[in-house]
Amino acid sequence: VQLQASGGGLVQPGGSLRLSCAASGFTFDNYYMGWFRQAPGKEREFVAGISWGGGSTYYVDSVKGRFTISRDNAKNTVYLQMNSLKPEDTAVYYCAAGPTLIAAIKGSMDYWGKGTQVTVSS
Repeated sequence: VQLQASGGGLVQPGGSLRLSCAASGFTFDNYYMGWFRQAPGKEREFVAGISWGGGSTYYVDSVKGRFTISRDNAKNTVYLQMNSLKPEDTAVYYCAAGPTLIAAIKGSMDYWGKGTQVTVSS
């Protein structure tokens, strides 16, 4: 099983980034996918999630209206489009696969990828 996140980097406040997470080794479209982040000295936070077919999404309040999660089951890839980035969005971002939204909220995902660093700074 592999979840490979990419697309992180350094961006100025107000800028945008698009994260991608390519999955392999499991049946991607059977899994709820989520993006999580962890800032230095803080606990890991569930940021956004998307259901198996992409018809249902979830966002933490702090990113609603700025972040958009999507998935392409044909490419076994989940995305996180991040707009209007703020310094407080700075963190390592991880993608993960699990059974349900509830599992994602609890942080109880089955598979985790290595993170990609997002730094928002002028």
